[in-house]
Amino acid sequence: MSFTSQVKNEVGSLEIIMPECLSELSAILRNIGVIQNDVLKISTENETVAHRIFEMFRKIFSIIPKVTVRKGYNFHKNYIYLLEVNTKLEEIQETLAYLDNTPPLYLIADEREKRAYIQGLFLATGSINDPKKSRYHLEFSVNNKEYASFLSKLLNEMYLNSKILKRENKYMIYIKEAEKIGDFLRIIESTQSLFYYEDIRIYRDHVNMTNRLNNCEQANVDKMIQTATNQVKDIQIIEKIQGLNLLDDKTKEAAIYRLKYPEASLQELSEIITLETGNPITKSGLHHRFVKIKNLAEKIKNKEKNIEKN
Repeated sequence: MSFTSQVKNEVGSLEIIMPECLSELSAILRNIGVIQNDVLKISTENETVAHRIFEMFRKIFSIIPKVTVRKGYNFHKNYIYLLEVNTKLEEIQETLAYLDNTPPLYLIADEREKRAYIQGLFLATGSINDPKKSRYHLEFSVNNKEYASFLSKLLNEMYLNSKILKRENKYMIYIKEAEKIGDFLRIIESTQSLFYYEDIRIYRDHVNMTNRLNNCEQANVDKMIQTATNQVKDIQIIEKIQGLNLLDDKTKEAAIYRLKYPEASLQELSEIITLETGNPITKSGLHHRFVKIKNLAEKIKNKEKNIEKN
């Protein structure tokens, strides 16, 4: 079972409460309801959602929809549940604001009704990635730009930071931030799915943090090794002309210890020199001595280049 189906099963099993279910059914009808030949048809691949729609029509309009179950269009498709209603169509359309791009105020008057509308939206056209298997992503696909703008605004009233993207002849409202998707699951009261989602999110965040720290540590090690290697090369250039004696005693001492401990970091080398010579030297002081060595090595290299040119 996909994570989307898991969430829809949980939301579809919530208690149906009046009058909020008007808002929920309105969102469902607006997105997957079709009226053809004086028959309202709603189809879904989720059995729990189909049962919830059936019960909402029964409670709100005292209607028993006709239910047909058929196999999907190809081998991999699940069963499709088709609900058909052929009575009270005018009342249904007027009450549920069928095809309205902005639902009337009585359907979204307070926070409970807004949450119910969003629940219906997800049951009808929502999709959410399993956090264990792929990147964080929640989306809804609708067929109208004005309606997409309304939905994005509604979601963002709850601080979900949704965005809109045109995809062929559809409009996708999507949320990619992990924390916001968790907030969405909380809003639609998908508690068990939220616990699962948060457990995976915390684990992934921990793994990502560990990887970042490891990468940072490795980068520092690589930088330290490269710095030490360059210092050894500078000292070797000076040695070729027997120029270590050109250095003052403290700088010469740093050069000798660098050759003796070519893989030590500056901090480690400063501690070694301090311990073995009894003369305290800080990492900063040692760095200053290697700057002198580098400058002398550069002068020697430049002089050799000039000689070669002449």
